[in-house]
Amino acid sequence: MILWLLLLGFITYIILRQRVAHLTRTPLWVLWLALMAPAFLWMVWFVIHGEDSPLPTEVALGSFVVSPLIYWILFFWGRRDMPSPLEQDSGVDPARESAGIKAVSRVRPPASAQELRALNDGEEQELRDCFDWTVYALHQIDYRPQAVICRGQLRSPPESAYQKIRAKIEDKFGDRFLIIFQEDFKGQPFFILVPNPEQTASTNDLNKPLIALSLAGITLFTTSWFGTELAGFSLEELQSDPSLLLQGLPYALALMLILGIHESGHYLSAVFYKIKTTLPYFIPFPFLLGTFGAFIQIQSPMPNRKVLFDISIAGPLAGFIVTLPLLWWGLVHSTVVPIPENAGMFQITALDPKSSLILTLVSKLALGSQLTLTSALNLHPVAVAGYIGLIATALNLIPVGQLDGGHIIHAMFGQVQAARISQFTRFAFLGLSWVQRGWIIWAILLFFMPIVDSPALNDVSELDNRRDFLGLVAIALFLAIVLPAPRLITQWLNII
Repeated sequence: MILWLLLLGFITYIILRQRVAHLTRTPLWVLWLALMAPAFLWMVWFVIHGEDSPLPTEVALGSFVVSPLIYWILFFWGRRDMPSPLEQDSGVDPARESAGIKAVSRVRPPASAQELRALNDGEEQELRDCFDWTVYALHQIDYRPQAVICRGQLRSPPESAYQKIRAKIEDKFGDRFLIIFQEDFKGQPFFILVPNPEQTASTNDLNKPLIALSLAGITLFTTSWFGTELAGFSLEELQSDPSLLLQGLPYALALMLILGIHESGHYLSAVFYKIKTTLPYFIPFPFLLGTFGAFIQIQSPMPNRKVLFDISIAGPLAGFIVTLPLLWWGLVHSTVVPIPENAGMFQITALDPKSSLILTLVSKLALGSQLTLTSALNLHPVAVAGYIGLIATALNLIPVGQLDGGHIIHAMFGQVQAARISQFTRFAFLGLSWVQRGWIIWAILLFFMPIVDSPALNDVSELDNRRDFLGLVAIALFLAIVLPAPRLITQWLNII
């Protein structure tokens, strides 16, 4: 429990430092204490009363209400004068009305900000000439520091309008600007011109493959180390006979294959669309699972929601396709044990297979009649890796913010609707954590993640039916992993 608390506190601090510190004058450690209050309360209760005595429901719920309230009071008490989350991503004021303006107008910045204007008067006239009224009738031009916002009325299909206006702007200004096309909170599409960052090659680019291979090698060692524990060997035995590290390879290779294929799905799809990205990097960790996973970093904006969708969904689907056969093989070689009273979804020596619908189906397929109402699973190391892959797929598919699932719903429904779905998901997942207590830490972390995803350059054009269907499949897969098996299913499988 203490290790989980330290991990939660560390992740919370990193998120606050990256996402919140620049928005408020309130000391970061004060905000951190406010958010960590429920976790500290939970820890103190367990220290005093023991883990067998659960925290009273009213106290737990009260802490999750009071803690965010105190956090927001402290945050807004020291809040800097900054735009809303959607404005931060796009440089727009979503509250402004543009559809009813009949003539082209210009909103000038304050005198002190004149020098920050991205265009002079002559360049502004050239920009106006780029908007054909039959394509996009320009109504007004707003200025923000280093950004130009063009509002008007869309009069042609979004994809066609974006391509035509982008071509004209690039003809006038070259590659000086990135042209973003998105919708405000009222569903009105508008254009944003922001300076195009210089794409200069880093001097250490040649070292990146070496870094990726080095991290993979270290992760292979740390996961193999953890794998030897799963195989039943102690640290003392490993120190006396280092060759026992080979016994941890099945777990290590299975887990790294799952994580590597997941990130390779993102990487290869990004390369296909010519999106600049880093190589997949593993994150070694000497405790817990032996790794914190793997990641890639997208270094250029998404051209449209279709590309955003394809790159986002490629990772979870590729990882899941590899996870299933490894999980099945591991379950075949796992043992069935009597289910204890305290069986949980993360107790690998006595895992309740009914904690997940997908796990229930795969377990029944692998073990057949051995699986009964009173059965739990003592997982083989490869099954542990497969189960971790299943959990990792679910966590990535949570439809919140900048997770893969958040990108997917953004691509399906648009940035504004995706933010609303993310907010609903936060509370729904918190409710789920009271049924499946193993999700509680992740439910808390969701409240620290931003719910507004960065826009694609053309963030207005919608997906086709095939991608919408695949998106619904991804959402269904997420639900099938995180939700316990319904009684009807378990009865049909003769588990109960």
